[in-house]
Amino acid sequence: MTKSKSVFSPLSSILIANRGEIASRIIRTCKKMGIRSIAVYSDADRDAPFVNEANTAIYVGESSPVKSYLDIDKIIAAAKKSGSDAIHPGYGFLSENATFARRCKKEGIIFIGPNPEAIDAMGSKSNAKALMEKHGVPTVPGYKGKDQLDATLTAEANKIGYPVLLKATAGGGGKGMRIVNNENEIKNAIAAAKRESKSAFGDDELIVEKYIQSGRHIEFQIFGDKHGNAIHLLERECSIQRRYQKVMEESPSPILSAELRAEMGKAAVDAAKALNYDNAGTVEFIFDEFSNEFYFLEVNTRLQVEHPVTEEVTGLDLVKMQIESAQGKPLLISQEQVIGNGYAIELRLYAEDPSNNFLPVTGNILKFETPQVDGLRVESAVESGSEISVYYDPMIAKLIVWDINRENAMRKMAYVLRNLVCTGTTTNQDFLLKLVEHPDVIAGKYDTHFISKELDKLIKGVIDLKGINIPAIASTLFRWSHRNQNQQVLKSIPSGWRNSFYSYQFEEYSVGEEKIKIEYKFARNKFDIKVGEETYVVSLQDISEDKISFQLDGVLYKFSISKNGNNYFTHNEIFGNSKLTLLDRLPEKEQEKIKGGYISPMPSQIVKVLVKTGDKVNAGDGLVILSSMKMESTITAEEDGVVKEVYVKDGQNVEADYLLIELNTDE
Repeated sequence: MTKSKSVFSPLSSILIANRGEIASRIIRTCKKMGIRSIAVYSDADRDAPFVNEANTAIYVGESSPVKSYLDIDKIIAAAKKSGSDAIHPGYGFLSENATFARRCKKEGIIFIGPNPEAIDAMGSKSNAKALMEKHGVPTVPGYKGKDQLDATLTAEANKIGYPVLLKATAGGGGKGMRIVNNENEIKNAIAAAKRESKSAFGDDELIVEKYIQSGRHIEFQIFGDKHGNAIHLLERECSIQRRYQKVMEESPSPILSAELRAEMGKAAVDAAKALNYDNAGTVEFIFDEFSNEFYFLEVNTRLQVEHPVTEEVTGLDLVKMQIESAQGKPLLISQEQVIGNGYAIELRLYAEDPSNNFLPVTGNILKFETPQVDGLRVESAVESGSEISVYYDPMIAKLIVWDINRENAMRKMAYVLRNLVCTGTTTNQDFLLKLVEHPDVIAGKYDTHFISKELDKLIKGVIDLKGINIPAIASTLFRWSHRNQNQQVLKSIPSGWRNSFYSYQFEEYSVGEEKIKIEYKFARNKFDIKVGEETYVVSLQDISEDKISFQLDGVLYKFSISKNGNNYFTHNEIFGNSKLTLLDRLPEKEQEKIKGGYISPMPSQIVKVLVKTGDKVNAGDGLVILSSMKMESTITAEEDGVVKEVYVKDGQNVEADYLLIELNTDE
């Protein structure tokens, strides 16, 4: 490759065209380098931590990303207003938008990312695949033609042989992807993949590839500069996924030999050189364990969500390297100097409900507290009091641990998950704990289908996590103690006192669909407690505004507790997270459910209404497609019927529990 001439461009201020944890991450490096940081924010992010962490912040519009973080004119105007020398796009939003990169150059603003030509080349999966084939990088057999007729795509799928994978040529993150197992499924799969791709990326072109059923997803971090140099910074294994979204990332991969690592690393660098690559990027491969072959998937022309894993094992600051490369500085490290040290693992903590098909949830984080653990790194978008908004991805934090070997790192991650406190909303924390404690994960024996194959065990582990009796006792004692502290009259008489020694006070809670009754009485500084057939003697040890500790059967239990209305969120290292809803002694009559009615399970936008009034539908037929927190889901009919009324239209925003469609199911 011919070295290009480049003029060094000094800079003293960077605008971050992003939000949440990645904005905080970039701000941290800016401070370390003595560079002024400028944040941009929408209505939903006015009080977000990253806004306060930056040196200054500029409002760019409404909560919807299209009207704020994706509005190029507003971002450029904010950069000019703040006198920014450069813009860092983070990941997502405008990070892989070649038009935005060119606009920055036109405006005399440094774009901290690869050159627009590289972004363009990788913006289409079909073009990317052709370019890689030309440069000898192995690719998956498939079709990448411009003829996008359903009949053509179907014929190509039949020629390749099932199963096949339909993939949007634009974008990533699992959007516009469908696995097709036979010809009977392909018509609906093409329609769904095109619709989702058009909605997410404005382009519905698809490619068809042979689907590798037992694959490992392994990616290599690449880095280039404006002087023709390109290297890789080792690999990350990202095989543990759900709906094509990464759940766990680790480095080094537990299955790569030194020889295979060198071979894949060379292919990654070849890909970088084919693109004239000049910043941070990632070359993704699928590794077939049966054939021991690997194939090119795509190049992500940006910083990855999981970049901290690489930073932990190499000791490098990738954001700093990005800034230096964008300025025109040559790489300060050669391939021979890239040496991995120890093991790093990253997990993504999300506001989602594993027991309800991982649907994202909104709400306020009442308390967010991470344990003090050597080797723990937390990249977070929240703090205590933060709101999880419907407008953005529901990721709460990235948890990264480092240790000298994989065994130690896995054990440390389990400890972190047991002791991290995140209360106020439902999260996947307990699910992640069951994941890292699974014997196959500990042994490194998994592929991209691991979660789907083991889902029942992982979900059961979350739901049945040691029962609910002890958390319910913790909530009851917490309430008793605070009532006792607030008692204004007859202070010598404990809260809940009865003039009959044998009389128990009680509280009832609902936990999901179940109800639990706690009966208790206080005597001689101890509590006698009954829960169903179980009896306990409990001694209260300590109580504060949001913590309680007590002894039960010789064991000291420590709980963190947060309250929101009648909801009590508890956390304990053994029992994990629990949400208990205090039932009123005289509860209001529940609102009667509408027979045949279908409601929105979460705040959502209506992507497409699939039926109209008078349509006959069968059980399992799709009724309406919803989108929330960057995830698309379909509401389906539970039984046969006729559409009686449709209450929504395409593009409409609805709240949780909003009535969408009503069916007449009378025979």
